[in-house]
Amino acid sequence: MYAPIYIAAAGGLWQTDDHAHGALVLAVVVWLFWGIHRRLIELPAAPAPVLGWTVFAFGLLVYATGRVFNISILEFASQPFVVAGVLLLVKGRAALRLAWFPLLYFVFMIPLPGILVDAITGPLKQWISVIVVELLYGVGYPISRSGVILTIGQYQMLVADACSGLHSMYSLTALGTLFMYITARSSRVHNAVMLVSILPIAFVANIVRVIALVLITYHLGDAAGQGFLHGAAGIVLMLVALLFFFALDALLARLLGGRAARRATVQ
Repeated sequence: MYAPIYIAAAGGLWQTDDHAHGALVLAVVVWLFWGIHRRLIELPAAPAPVLGWTVFAFGLLVYATGRVFNISILEFASQPFVVAGVLLLVKGRAALRLAWFPLLYFVFMIPLPGILVDAITGPLKQWISVIVVELLYGVGYPISRSGVILTIGQYQMLVADACSGLHSMYSLTALGTLFMYITARSSRVHNAVMLVSILPIAFVANIVRVIALVLITYHLGDAAGQGFLHGAAGIVLMLVALLFFFALDALLARLLGGRAARRATVQ
């Protein structure tokens, strides 16, 4: 069912910068299911036919609609329902509880709707433009802005849609939730803080990226800002975001772990 979709995406959708993470998400989903496949097999069969057929039929309906009208959002969105339906029909509700995270991770393969992207991208670009100008002007750079067009020295730079950071937020959310699943912290406070911090960290990292591009253009010229270093700035964005995320995790583990240890000592 899904092989034609993956093949088409590999030659089209996943070749774009905005959706290049799709192939990686697919690989992660396969790895996640492989990690629990023995436990799934060992589960006693307790099918839930009514719920299973309902979920499976809904998934097939979404899949068929996506295929007929060539809507990739629906094609990819059908995956968790189809797989969940199969698990319910073969093994029952226990399989669904065991595979909840791999099923949820399918969501990150779904392309963001264009309406949502347009609605969020504009405000994000405005906020980033304002923050970048205020920070650089505050340290003495000759920078100003008109909307999302930044002027620094003799250069003008447009904060394009790709610089809004929306898709980097989406990618970092996928990485962040995977990291939380693997580390499996027992503290609910720890997990809640980590989950809430994903989008702010991605936003800050994107500001760092835009500042880096502005400074590269100002000091090294337009060719450097639009060339290899422009692509490298995207890697810097993800590295900065992950470093912030890992540092926060280590800090929370230290603080919350210390509190747990003190409570244990008192008891």
